[in-house]
Amino acid sequence: MGCCDRRCGLIAGAVLGAVVATLGGILIPVGNKIIKETVEKEAVIEPGTKAYENWAAGGALVYRQFWFFDVQNAQEVLQNGSAPVVVEKGPYTFRTRYLAKTNITFNPNKTAAFLLPQGAIFDPSMSVGSEEDQITTLNLAVAGAYAVVPPALHIFLQLRIKATNSSLFQTRSVRELLWGYSDPLLKDIVGLFAGYNETYDGSFNIFTGKDDISKVGKIDNWKGNKKLPFWNDPYCDMLNGTDATSFPPFLDKETPLYFFSSDICRSVSASYEETVDLKGIQVYRYSLIPATLASPVENPDNRCFCKSMKTSKNCTLAGVLELSACQQGRPIFLSLPHFLHGSQSLREDILGLNPNEEQHKTFLDVEPTTGFTLNFAKRIQVNMMYGPSKVITVLKKVKDYTTFPLVWMNETASVDDETAEMFRTELLSSIEMLGIIQKSLLGTGVTVFVICLISYCVVRRNESKIA
Repeated sequence: MGCCDRRCGLIAGAVLGAVVATLGGILIPVGNKIIKETVEKEAVIEPGTKAYENWAAGGALVYRQFWFFDVQNAQEVLQNGSAPVVVEKGPYTFRTRYLAKTNITFNPNKTAAFLLPQGAIFDPSMSVGSEEDQITTLNLAVAGAYAVVPPALHIFLQLRIKATNSSLFQTRSVRELLWGYSDPLLKDIVGLFAGYNETYDGSFNIFTGKDDISKVGKIDNWKGNKKLPFWNDPYCDMLNGTDATSFPPFLDKETPLYFFSSDICRSVSASYEETVDLKGIQVYRYSLIPATLASPVENPDNRCFCKSMKTSKNCTLAGVLELSACQQGRPIFLSLPHFLHGSQSLREDILGLNPNEEQHKTFLDVEPTTGFTLNFAKRIQVNMMYGPSKVITVLKKVKDYTTFPLVWMNETASVDDETAEMFRTELLSSIEMLGIIQKSLLGTGVTVFVICLISYCVVRRNESKIA
């Protein structure tokens, strides 16, 4: 009876192990289904969901940090045609996008419309100085007028420049350069971001994901347009992806993320770079690829972004995007800071630039299960261009078209500690606990089953020897 009891016990143990392992195996698809349904429910943009709470309120605090390029040899440039030497000054930090979305309207086609208020509040604690700090930089009015006035009319521009005692460079405060000043040449308010405060970005119309979670956050139209009105090309005028604050859940590392930025008037994509730990949360880091601003010679898809053969050196210049079409004709040129990934000639024309991948790249840290962006750094540089003139005195020594860096900006936001803790406890910890239970049941069941099966075989063999 003893041997029989032992064998029966081992068989029962093996059966129990098999049952436990099977339960663990069953829990995997069941648990995954529960997780999927829970995440998809909370990712829909509608009142009552986690996604809506974060989306409507504006999410994490957003800061814009500005670094200016201070000209060290203005007189040598004017008198000898020397290359400008610049020194970076900054950061000057402002809190932006601190207001909740307004005019939120839900539409029958499962989209939501809204306006995004814009404003900027100076934060001296995160700045190297005050808004009254003085910067010597390119004269925005002279460079702007030069870009739009035909060479045949330069004589009239020269008379105006002389009458107002304007020059190629000027010294202004940080406040004036950013938010505007009264310029004598143009008799108007001039500034890099003049008119930014108390305005709105949008309107945006995005999919809520109510019927199709794979479309959540994707832009349906911007300012009433389903395609951009700037580039006169089907490819370049595409409105792709979201506004980068969130993406459809359950990210695939192999699939790029697409998003539209009104600051650069185009859609771009970012590719998976690495997995990083953000306050105890595993996130996927996506970065813009160098081909984004490559010349059409290297990336033919960018051909439609090349607007001027003259200023782009016959569309061979890499790293610069002309934005005049979407800046009311203002001759603004966008690049990455310090002309990162740009043509070498850009850094030869301006001395003192030092591009650095880690400091100057744009990236997004996205939680892969929910698709929420928990940390980002959007880094762009604002430039203007000037060139030679036989008539305008301050440009007679200029040898070729020069793309001059005015300021580079780092717009950044990161999930705060309280939100990160909520994220970990209310969502990720439940997912992790379910995964631990699944693996524990499966592992324990298999172990018990194997041990009991082996023990049963050993007992049977020993019994056979005795018999």
